[in-house]
Amino acid sequence: MEFRQLQAFLAVAEELHFGRAAERLHIAQSPLSQMIRTLERELGARLFERTTRSVQLTAAGTALLVPARVIAAQLRVARAVVRSTAAGETGVVSVGFGGASGYTVLSELTRALADRHPGIELDLRPQTYSGEVLDLVSQGLLDMGIVGLPVSDDFATETVRHESLMVAVPAGHRLTDRDTLEPGDLAGERLVVYPAAHGSLVRDATFTVCASAGFAPTIAREAPDPYSLLALVGAGVGIAVVVASTAHITVDGVHYIPLDGGPVLPIALAWRRDNRAPAVQRVLEVLREQTSRAWSETFTPERVADRRADVIGRGRAQTARSERR
Repeated sequence: MEFRQLQAFLAVAEELHFGRAAERLHIAQSPLSQMIRTLERELGARLFERTTRSVQLTAAGTALLVPARVIAAQLRVARAVVRSTAAGETGVVSVGFGGASGYTVLSELTRALADRHPGIELDLRPQTYSGEVLDLVSQGLLDMGIVGLPVSDDFATETVRHESLMVAVPAGHRLTDRDTLEPGDLAGERLVVYPAAHGSLVRDATFTVCASAGFAPTIAREAPDPYSLLALVGAGVGIAVVVASTAHITVDGVHYIPLDGGPVLPIALAWRRDNRAPAVQRVLEVLREQTSRAWSETFTPERVADRRADVIGRGRAQTARSERR
């Protein structure tokens, strides 16, 4: 049974008139009659009783009517799904990320994408850091992911923000009252860091900061995500170098202090250059719109000063609350 035969059957069954059914299908009556006869031969049953004055469904035709409508509806849905997927209107795009930058960027992207393309879903994969993201994207196991720059030319990237560094310290720590820190201030401190196996940009930056001051870091514990890392800091296990967007995470007993002399980290969304999936292209369009408006921040002295004042104010308020307890 062909779909055009099914359409012909439904048109005649609903019109009960070959002439009107032919008009509905925009064909002549003769080929319509031929399609119905062919369908009846294939099914081995008469579907219509025809007289010079009327057309009526037979018992076999009546039995076919409901399943024929179901099949026609399913085919219309299938066509719509294929067309919308090909146009990038629907689909699932997997995104790997780790650290506070990923949470910040993707919360904005998810919100904007829902407004522009509600049929596209982001499949978010947390605790996936730069090194892991690049491996999974190159293998086709992720569509895209948040990474630190630079990356190899095998990947296309879109820079989404630049992150300065801060130090998270527990309440009552000797550094708590400082407005800013230098890399040398971390000497002798026990550090909480992200695992080496994750390929974390922040872990690498931590080691770079320590090396710039001429000492090797003392690692107290490793943590798989920013929330676990800050919980360990709050518990007094150690201090941690974090990106500035981490300051949006409020954890009891944790104080944030800007770090002078550390690198500014460019953060980007990366994907395979040969990934032309329509849904991925729609996500990138929304991302670029968002980036042009708000995400790609240049850290001018004025912006750094504003950020420091905000972080210092939060830290002092947090310290005051902790002391009252």
